[in-house]
Amino acid sequence: MVGTALCVSRRFSAPPERVFHAWLDAQMAGRWLFATALRPMARVEIDARVAGSFCFVDRQDRATIEHTGQYIEIVPHRRLVFTLCTDNRPHVITRVMVEIAARKNGCELVLTHENVPPDYANYTKGRWTGMLYGLGVTLDSSG
Repeated sequence: MVGTALCVSRRFSAPPERVFHAWLDAQMAGRWLFATALRPMARVEIDARVAGSFCFVDRQDRATIEHTGQYIEIVPHRRLVFTLCTDNRPHVITRVMVEIAARKNGCELVLTHENVPPDYANYTKGRWTGMLYGLGVTLDSSG
């Protein structure tokens, strides 16, 4: 199956270092990455190195969903590339690239998510938009 590539961007008032750190710090990432405002992740494990892996466990009612992947590229404060798989679609492995560029007052983050199943593209783009909003709230509240 050929997947779709999605692109979502957002500007943050925080410096690139803080935005980048929020992706790899388990406590901070668990508040916004794959989480919602009312439901932080139940468990987060991050081995933040190239070839290291991550696992985010989301508990919804009685079900659990695991978001897992492996880090392909880590360029501090500028670029993060990883694979992503969700256990409810284990045969679909996608690739996410996060690029962060310094701006006069903060930074801009551009996220590209490749190989997304076409029937899942609108939902996935909406989720990333929501998660990046959550990242902004997390950065603002952790001052």
